[in-house]
Amino acid sequence: MKPHSIGRALGIGMRVAGRIARQRVAAGAPAAAAAAAPGGPAASAAAQSRATGQAAGQVTKRIARGVGGFLRPFRRVGGILWLEVMGAVFLLPAVIFVPTLWRARASYAHGPDHRTFLASAGVVLVFLYLSVSSFWRARRR
Repeated sequence: MKPHSIGRALGIGMRVAGRIARQRVAAGAPAAAAAAAPGGPAASAAAQSRATGQAAGQVTKRIARGVGGFLRPFRRVGGILWLEVMGAVFLLPAVIFVPTLWRARASYAHGPDHRTFLASAGVVLVFLYLSVSSFWRARRR
């Protein structure tokens, strides 16, 4: 389907849905006013207000379901893209700390840079794990 015709179909669908919603809200208000308790004008106005609110809530619920149904196919692709982006973001600290780890490799056991080596190794391992697991999860989807 061409992009122009997709946009046209979506536009027509939105206009029709808007008309249907407007008609249902308008039809719900007189029915609620007729069913109002005979307690005077204040009770009638409260009942009408409550009925209008309930009708608006139903319309909102239906619109939300429709939008959710429209976006459902994009959820999988969006999830995969999110995992890949986060994998790349988690890979950056690992790449940044590798040169520090390499410089401090000589004093891995006992030396002046022992703490630097351990801290760099910890950061590299944690972020490398997060990055690889994120790409792995994206691949499995």
